[in-house]
Amino acid sequence: MRTLLIGIDGATFHVIDSLIDQGIMPFLGEFCRRGTRSTLRTIIPALTPPAWTSLMTGRPPGHHGVFDFFRLESPESRQIRFATSHDVGCETIWSLASRHGKRVFTLNFPLMYPAPEINGCVIPGWVPWKLLRFACYPSNLFDRLKEVSGLNPRELAMDIKLEEKATEGCRDDEYDDWIRLHIRREENWLRAFRYLMDQEPFDFGAILFDGVDKLQHLCWRFIDPDLAGNLNDWEKRIRDLCLDYFRRLDQILEELCQYVDSDGQTYIASDHGFGPTQDLFHINTWLEKNRYLKWADTGSGGHDTQPALLGVGQVARHTYLMDWDKTRAFATTPTSNGVYLVAEKEDRNGSRYASLLSQIREGLLDVRDTAGERVVTEVWSRDEIFSGPFENLAPDLTLVLRDGGLVSILRSDQILSKRPNVAGAHRPEGIFLAQGKGIRENTRLNERSILDIAPLVLHSLGLDIPSDLEGEVPVGLFGEQWLQSHPVKMGGTTVAQESRQQSEPVMNQEEEEAVMERLRELGYIE
Repeated sequence: MRTLLIGIDGATFHVIDSLIDQGIMPFLGEFCRRGTRSTLRTIIPALTPPAWTSLMTGRPPGHHGVFDFFRLESPESRQIRFATSHDVGCETIWSLASRHGKRVFTLNFPLMYPAPEINGCVIPGWVPWKLLRFACYPSNLFDRLKEVSGLNPRELAMDIKLEEKATEGCRDDEYDDWIRLHIRREENWLRAFRYLMDQEPFDFGAILFDGVDKLQHLCWRFIDPDLAGNLNDWEKRIRDLCLDYFRRLDQILEELCQYVDSDGQTYIASDHGFGPTQDLFHINTWLEKNRYLKWADTGSGGHDTQPALLGVGQVARHTYLMDWDKTRAFATTPTSNGVYLVAEKEDRNGSRYASLLSQIREGLLDVRDTAGERVVTEVWSRDEIFSGPFENLAPDLTLVLRDGGLVSILRSDQILSKRPNVAGAHRPEGIFLAQGKGIRENTRLNERSILDIAPLVLHSLGLDIPSDLEGEVPVGLFGEQWLQSHPVKMGGTTVAQESRQQSEPVMNQEEEEAVMERLRELGYIE
């Protein structure tokens, strides 16, 4: 029996159902009718790296150690670097399946570089072009891909020359090429999948398509069915191009599913959902105005005059523009919506720390716009949502904005401002679809957790479910007869991952800057 997991980054039923109703994604509509669906609740924060890592480990961030695109060098450090596979602190479904003798391949998933040595093949996602040759596993895989007819390996990678269209301030004449690029990228991933299927058939295959996330960040106002009713001629043309992307993705999904025979199972999942955002909450400005943060007098008008730290200066620069003698709290990255408190290690359990935490939390929940509406809807302490062995690497506070957007970490004259256009932002409700042997047809389940995907995949492979996974197999997915012949079996635990310290950066400064540019283009950073 073969299991296929298809990831669609950022997919939301709000968009997908509308496209099905319009006849743009007929295969996905038929997939729903012949299978089971449910909303998939993601973790906090609803962010690509920790969410996909939770899906592939069945563990929340406090247990796998990934909270962001970036991570602190240590709990005491103010320096940051990009998170890599070395930072995934527990076993993944790829390694679990591999050590039980299953043949596996995984394409385009984040936090897979450097590639783990699994029983199969790895083409990691989020890898700059210059590293892609060395990023694939086994070591000869990249050279083999270069020989595949029609496959352009360069478009599998993060090539800044190809992904040069910015979310903020993108010129009208740049949209066409930008959207068409993502159609081509999904087609290239399909060609890579075909090749591996022909050369190295799998027991468990996984492929991730990330164009949905990127198009929705940039083009939400054209894609959202609630906003797409009053468009001018140019906007209609851009919407039509976006629909062409979804139409082609539907065809790709149909071809992928043909590789799973009648005894197999196919799962489609997203890491989070999507919705509109227009607020810009300048978190460090709020902290400054409330006397929790003090900027240093650099003599540069607040602009960076020092070399970039670790090649991620666009994010890290503000940390050395602060007066650390007078700063008690700060936000170090824009992507995690996290606030770190400046406290001595021994004071983390003390009354001063608890008091400061409470003050900032209550103050954030009281931030209002000019109409008196609350801007921050939730604020979580790290022991509430990140309990686990990696808790000390998490932000002290994690906030949720009312429109699901990301904070701005840079200096501003205003605490709250507006984006020039409505953009797309992450939401906690993603999608889950399932079809295949033993799976109920035309069924809707109650909301499931993203942590349930890992045990579900293991069950589909006939493996016992490790007792230390937080998720569970959604048994309502299956018919009674199937469950009787394929009962869920618990057994053992996952294998502890060895600590893999990075003695030197995995990427050089130029390569890190390429990743930073991609994040900027998607609207994650300024």
